[in-house]
Formats: sequence, C-alpha cells, structure tokens
Amino acid sequence: MGCLYCFLGFLLLAARLPLDAAKRVHDVLSNERPSGYMREHKQLNGWSSDENDWNEKLYPVWKRGDSRWQNSWKGGRVQALLTSDAPALVGSTITFAVNLVFPRCQQEGASGNIVYEKNFRNDTGPSPDPYVYNWTAWTEDGDWGNGTRQGHHGKPFPHPRKWNFVFVFHTLGQYFQKLGQCSVRVSINTANVTPGPQIMEVTVYRRYRRVYVPIAKVKDVYVVTDQIPVFVTMSQKNNRNSSDETFLKDLPITFDVLIHDPSHFLNESAIYYKWNFGDNTGLFVSNNHTLNHTYVLNGTFSLNLTVQATVPGPCPSPSPRPPKTTASLDSPVPAGDNALEPREIPDKNCHINRYGYFKATITIVEGILEVNIIQVTDVLMPVPQPDNPLVDFVVNCQGSTPTEVCTVISDPTCQVTQNTVCDPVNMDLGDMCLLTVRRAFGGSGTYCMNLTLGDDASLALTSTLVSIPGRDPDSLLRMANGTLVFFVGCMAIFVTVIALLVYKKHKEYKPIENSTGIVVRGKGLNVFPNCAKMLFPGNQEEDPLLKNQPGIL
Repeated sequence: MGCLYCFLGFLLLAARLPLDAAKRVHDVLSNERPSGYMREHKQLNGWSSDENDWNEKLYPVWKRGDSRWQNSWKGGRVQALLTSDAPALVGSTITFAVNLVFPRCQQEGASGNIVYEKNFRNDTGPSPDPYVYNWTAWTEDGDWGNGTRQGHHGKPFPHPRKWNFVFVFHTLGQYFQKLGQCSVRVSINTANVTPGPQIMEVTVYRRYRRVYVPIAKVKDVYVVTDQIPVFVTMSQKNNRNSSDETFLKDLPITFDVLIHDPSHFLNESAIYYKWNFGDNTGLFVSNNHTLNHTYVLNGTFSLNLTVQATVPGPCPSPSPRPPKTTASLDSPVPAGDNALEPREIPDKNCHINRYGYFKATITIVEGILEVNIIQVTDVLMPVPQPDNPLVDFVVNCQGSTPTEVCTVISDPTCQVTQNTVCDPVNMDLGDMCLLTVRRAFGGSGTYCMNLTLGDDASLALTSTLVSIPGRDPDSLLRMANGTLVFFVGCMAIFVTVIALLVYKKHKEYKPIENSTGIVVRGKGLNVFPNCAKMLFPGNQEEDPLLKNQPGIL
C-alpha cells in the first residue's frame, strides 16, 4: 500500500513539473520585480497580469549579453527610445512613445518595409537589394496562414500585414502588447496607479517568418503624483536677465503659471491661484493664470504660490446611520432603518481638491526704468559731408545711471541691420540723466534706429525713424564756393591786419588825432575776432550756451 502512495505521488510531481518549469511574463520582461508587486496596484484597463505564461517558442527569450543579440538585425543593433509626458496627476492619462532607431543608412519605407537609403554603398559597392527586410513579400507568400497567430498566453494576434513589430509594455505587474511600425504610442489612465516613481519596460520583437525575434529592450522611470505639476515663468520689461531671478524695482513683473496637463485632465476644473509675494502686500487670489506685481523696495523676497483645482475623485465610503431613539427597547426596528445599512449616495460624481505648489526667492535691485529720445538735430559741418551725414540724438532716462549706450541702425522696416555701435558712458550725467548720442548715417534716406541704455541689471530700449534729406549737387557746389570765398576773405583781412601791425611797429610815433577815419578803421577791425574765432576756436568752456548741453557720445 505504501508503494502505491509513493507511485501516485511521483505521478503528481511529474504532472506538476511542466507547470513549474513554464516561464511567466514577469520572468521574461523584468528581473527586478519584487515579491507581491502585483498586489500593490489595481488593474489597469486593457492590461493583463504578468503571472500569465509566456510562449517562448513564438517569442524567444534572450538574456543580456547573449551573443544572439548581435545577429538580431542586419547591419547592426536597433535602439529603442522610450519617452513619456510624465509627471502625471493621479486620475489623468499618461502617454508613452517608443521610437526605433535603425543602423546607419536604413529607414522604414512608406509600405512599412525596411529599406536602404538612396546611394547606399557597403564595403563591396552599391547594394543590389534595396530591402533590409521585405515584410510585404513574406505576407504575399502566405506565410501567416489564415491571418491570426496565437499569442504568448492564447490571445489571437491581428493579421500583421502592415505591422512588423510587436511592442510589449510592462509596468505595475501588468503588461500590454501593441503591434506597429517603427513608432508606437500607448496611454494609460493613472486613476489606479499609486503615486510615486514607477518603471515602464518595453521589449521589441520583429517578424521573422512564423516567429518573432527580439531586437531591443528599453526602460524608463515615470512619475505619478497627487500634486498638480506647476511651473512659473517670470518676465519684466527692461530686465537684462530674468533667469537669474533678479528684477527691477518700480517696474511690474509678469508671473505666468504653467500647469503640466498634457491629457487636459483639468480642462473642466475650477482652478484658483493664491499668491504671497513676501513683501507684506497680503494674499492675492485669482482665477487667472497670469498676474502682475510691482516691488517698490530693494531686497530679497520669498514668493509662494498655491494652485487649487477641483477634480473628479473617489467617493468616500458610506458611513452607518446612527440608531433611531425609540420609546421601548422591545420595539422592532423598522425596515430600512438598520444602523449598519449604508447611506444612499445621491450623486455618484464625487470631486476632491488637488493642490500644487511653487516657491522662489527673488532679488529686487535698482535699474533703468525708461529711456526717451527728446531731440534730433543735424550736425552742421564747415565742409559738407553728403556721404556720411551726422545726427545728434538728445536722450534722457529714468532710474539708475547707464554704463553703456548702443545703437542699431537698420532699414525702415527695422529688419536689416546696417550698423551697430556701442560706447561706454563714463561721464557724470547728473540728476537729469541727459546725454547726446552722435551717429553717422550712410547717405540720404529713411532709417530705423534702436537705442539702448544698459547697466549690469537692466537694458532699456527706445526706437525712432530718422529721415536724412537728399541734397542738390548744385547747392552743395554753391555752399562749397561760399565757404571758400568766406575763408579767402578772412585770410585777406588777417594778412592786412598783420601788415598794419608791422608797419605800425616800424613807423615813428605820432599822436592820433580825432577824425572820422578812426571810426571806419575800428569798424573794419571788428570783423577780425569773428574770423579768428573760426580759424582758432581755442577753449570755449566758458561759453554760457554750453553750460546746459549734455555730453556727446
């Protein structure tokens, strides 16, 4: 009798061996799955448990470092790139994309076949066969029978006439297979996903007659969060560099909130933005994602933002009703008033509040607040210069003192730059911040000029259109002749005066008598100082007309 029991036990053990030896999906797709991993997550819609058996005959399994990987693809190895639009808010949809990168000079054709690029040459010359893999020829040969194949756990595959790759996605103890070409996308809803970092693994197989061959494996970390992913961009007029979080006093800063929601999960949600700028101005609440704020003091401030959104969520568990008070303990409890009976929930569409947070430390400094061109004048030269006329721009500014001035002269549309000049401002501009900028223009016409004043923290800009009138060649000749006659006249007077002085020095002294001729000579001599002033300008700093003139750059 004991021998009979031993024999039956041996039969049972032998019958169980194939079950224990069979590979399961998680054995193939992941070597890092902890014990009890599946029990930590709820079922994903349309996905299967990785406890299912794996059909190793249809889908061979190769370990990392197996030499067969080197021959899994003609011409080299295929790389798989896995990306996602994470982070994802719990309840939203996250999308994964896989793109295959083929070896050099290979690409996927319009029909899905893998072909060589045009003008491809291998070591022996041009390739006589344009195909790397001609899937179409295999299908036309009737290699796939009635159009379906049994999957790794018994599910039928669609006819792979156009889909040449199988992508097997694996995460959260579950897997999902997708047929496709060199690029596929898969989306999952995260309502049943535990918040935190998760791992998505993808194994890619290619067709080879009646089986598939593994060609690439890839994995990536994605994040599911119960906080709204929030980013804030900060910008300000005249701010030289917003990325250093340094801004200017007395100018508004524009704060723009960006919520990462690629699946548009929050489109129908009421969203509120609560701002605290850290400058004792109080709490600002708005339903607009943009807001302007002006700091009126220099210093460092802590910015805090809280974003609140009402989103669909799980309904709370029903609570038991309290027992009704009765006059007698012996009175029966009416039907429907059982203390353990769950409450009826009138509205199954429950909502919860989700929050997102943003913090930043910003620095407020002095800067150039505004710049204006208040006067434009032509520079008059003793000798005409029709090719490069000079123009003076009188500029004033508000705020801190600039350290540099730059001008960009362009065509009338301000698109084509013709000349760029920058000069340091190393003079004292006084409280009025007034200076003159002199620039040369390339002949007559209309120009666009951008003028900027800058310092370490700010850059203020203003623009103007400048019209340089053309000049008649005859008028230029007349101006030149007039200037020449005037110059010759001054020189003649100068020579005459010198001759009189020399004559007077060597002539015997005689008392000068009153006569009308002296007055005439006096009037004639009065012309000399003006001519001499033009020929020998000397120092004119005492000229009262120059006391209020700005410095020229």
